[in-house]
Amino acid sequence: MSAGTSHGLSAALQAERAVVRGFARLPESVVARLGRHAPVNRDGERLSPEIAVALRVLNRIPGNDFTQYPVEQARRMILDEALVFADVFEDFAVEEDLVIPGPAGPIPATRYRATTESKGLVVYFHGGGWVLGSRVSTDSAVRFLAQEAGVDILSVDYRLAPEHPFPAAVEDAAAAWDFAVERAAGWGLDPRRIVVAGDSAGGNLAAVLSHHLRGREVVPALQVLLFPVTDLSRKHPSYAEFREGYFLTEQHMDWYRERYLADPADALDPRASPLLAEDLTGLPPAYVAVAGFDPLRDEGIAYAERLEEAGVPTTLAREGSLIHAFVNITGVSRPAREASARIARAIAAAMV
Repeated sequence: MSAGTSHGLSAALQAERAVVRGFARLPESVVARLGRHAPVNRDGERLSPEIAVALRVLNRIPGNDFTQYPVEQARRMILDEALVFADVFEDFAVEEDLVIPGPAGPIPATRYRATTESKGLVVYFHGGGWVLGSRVSTDSAVRFLAQEAGVDILSVDYRLAPEHPFPAAVEDAAAAWDFAVERAAGWGLDPRRIVVAGDSAGGNLAAVLSHHLRGREVVPALQVLLFPVTDLSRKHPSYAEFREGYFLTEQHMDWYRERYLADPADALDPRASPLLAEDLTGLPPAYVAVAGFDPLRDEGIAYAERLEEAGVPTTLAREGSLIHAFVNITGVSRPAREASARIARAIAAAMV
């Protein structure tokens, strides 16, 4: 079932979804007028008007700060939020739930294929600060990329903190890659046409996995890092610029970090902070997308710059008008759909 369905949403969330989608359906001229005072960042980029208007509404809703609740409740809140913004899709040719043998037990996963033909495979890791999120919360983004790029996507439910702190998620990511390589031929796919991708914390895992696989016979054709966490050791300047009010906040990141890293010293481990790795040479080509209004913007840019300096073919896509997690709001934002379509084209190009 597509995450775009309203099944399971409370009346309040259905009302919130109706408001958000109502803004999305307004004529561009009306949205532009409503958002004429949209914020401008230090680089002169203006926040997309419909996102500015939606944030103005959402930031006024009481009780929506998940950091104030137990982890299990926070996970339900993130799932509900995903359903509010999700896109809607027709049935896919393949929607197959799988179990990946993991280092500490089975890892649930789902393989998606939009049509009968597929150019290759993407191993995808969801966002959520290594604490929240799941295959279900990222269902809309994964379907969009699978459909637009014409590929299979293996969406992985790696272990979450605080029950399973660092490096459990890293270990599960490695197991998922090995599983994908082993199964690719059976799915009619070329193991040399496998891309690794993820958003936010999942982008961190995709980057770390690319380091882990360096020198292997089969390596990713492309690493797709979407507004990734690359440095848990310090806060880059964009933390101060976008401390609150732009969906992901500094407080959220502090909450994630405290739960993911059982030992704060692990922030210096390149498996947690790939920006701190000494050697980035020989890594797969990279597509790094950053949002203009995101606390993680600067560390994503810094990582792309280091990849380029190391001779890694790198595309840095600066989506200046967007916020963190924009791949999850294609159901309500035209600029988010356009940016996600650019990601899909990069994935498709890597499969040639």
